[in-house]
Amino acid sequence: MNQILAFIIIFGVLVFVHELGHLIFAKRSGMLAREFAIGFGPKVFSFKRDETVYTIRLLPLGGFVRVAGEDPELVEVKPGYHVGLLFNHSNKVEKIIINNKSKYPDAKIVEVEHADFVHDLVVTGYEENEETLQTYSVDERAMLVADEQETQIAPYHRQFVSKTIGQRAMQIFAGPLMNFALAFVIFVVIAMAQGIPTNEAKLGQLTDDGAARQAGLLENDQINSIDGEQVSSWEEIVKIVQQHPDEPIEVHYERNGEENATTVTPKAQVRGDVTVGIIGVYPSVEKSFFGSLKYGVVETATVTKEIFTGLGLLVTGQLSFDQLSGPVGIYEYTGKAVENGIYIAMQWTALLSINLGIFNLLPLPALDGGRLTFIAIEALRGKPLDPQKEGMVHFIGFAFLMLLMIVVTWNDIQTFFLK
Repeated sequence: MNQILAFIIIFGVLVFVHELGHLIFAKRSGMLAREFAIGFGPKVFSFKRDETVYTIRLLPLGGFVRVAGEDPELVEVKPGYHVGLLFNHSNKVEKIIINNKSKYPDAKIVEVEHADFVHDLVVTGYEENEETLQTYSVDERAMLVADEQETQIAPYHRQFVSKTIGQRAMQIFAGPLMNFALAFVIFVVIAMAQGIPTNEAKLGQLTDDGAARQAGLLENDQINSIDGEQVSSWEEIVKIVQQHPDEPIEVHYERNGEENATTVTPKAQVRGDVTVGIIGVYPSVEKSFFGSLKYGVVETATVTKEIFTGLGLLVTGQLSFDQLSGPVGIYEYTGKAVENGIYIAMQWTALLSINLGIFNLLPLPALDGGRLTFIAIEALRGKPLDPQKEGMVHFIGFAFLMLLMIVVTWNDIQTFFLK
């Protein structure tokens, strides 16, 4: 149960932060954000604040921000329709009742001749038993009411397509950007809480059951040499120790100005196809606010570089698709991370966040990177592509991603349950 809860919380935070980036920059550019959703499928919980409906949906497979103009807009009010009109204090239409008009006795019933809720914001028509054509101004925040469900109209200047290339690109890019920002914040918090690892040849915290503590070594001991080899950095200590699994090594160290020596036998640990020695020691650390900020930047950049390196190996065939993990694999690794403590879980969350940001930036249809690619093409052409053709490309891309999801999920099932 703890593993399930941890997975839901971590995954929920990653999706929330990603979609929050989309939402913030949609609102900053004046777009109408109709819905902010975590998950897909049927709604489990929802509430409305300002113009946006915030929902949690049944299937925890991602999330979305639905912006006006990205999908087909509303119910089309055609000539000949009989609608009910409700007016605000400025004598502008604030609600257009499509059906169940009997439940709105104050509504003015009009046979529609023409309706434009995008550009002119007007409804023209004939009132009951009247032969004079009337024109009614529509408030730009007016609601279309169908089956007693209200949906706000979206004038052209509130739609995604009306914004500049820069505004649209930033709104799309903001999701992945927030994932990188989240990873940076997590690394900074870890550094401020735990301290920043140094490369000094000095011992940090020791594990209770480690070979170093059993040999009498203590935190802050300065290591001078190991097995007769002089050391001056933490990297050198790790390198020598790893080369001697289950082999006794002589360690010379300094404590309180006195030279001492002891014999340590590193315990063997299997890492992939290699067996290395470990002695249960962490590097020494220092605490610094600005150092923590630097640590956040360096760690985020390092992880990003490693992920791009992995993608390169995947593209060149040096890394097999069988080695990729999907939701099941992430669930299993999340459980292991949580078992190792809060800081390991935080590091795992930061790693997942960067992965999510990079994955969404790939120039594949249906992903943020694919949408950015279409915007770049529009910038080069000087005009947008046919929306129907672009929609078809995204649909095919989405189908491909679902197929990929099935493949990696099967890989996970074989790895964790069938072996």
